[in-house]
Amino acid sequence: MMIDSYSFGHIVINGKAYTSDVIIYKDRVNASWWRKEGHLLQWSDLTDILKAKPDTLIIGKGYSGVMSVPKELVDRIEAMEIEVKVEKTIKAVELYNGLQGKKSRVIAALHITC
Repeated sequence: MMIDSYSFGHIVINGKAYTSDVIIYKDRVNASWWRKEGHLLQWSDLTDILKAKPDTLIIGKGYSGVMSVPKELVDRIEAMEIEVKVEKTIKAVELYNGLQGKKSRVIAALHITC
């Protein structure tokens, strides 16, 4: 999977446009990612991602970085030997695309507004 473009509220992945938050797995896109509390990432928001056992999880906090990602949550994920990168979504997109072909189990969870 490659992210072709990203702008506020709009992301194109492998030629298909999305206007909602997404989780990008190796072989599919979940375009219905909704968090328990929209701008506060919680453990329960990551259940399916963690079941997929990524090597790296890239979290996009939104265009302006509004979504909060608690340090305790990142620490808990890293304790599972998963590398976590948390950035504004534009930077998260760059990181995700840069890892394609280099790491096999990269998942991106991207908030595409705010």
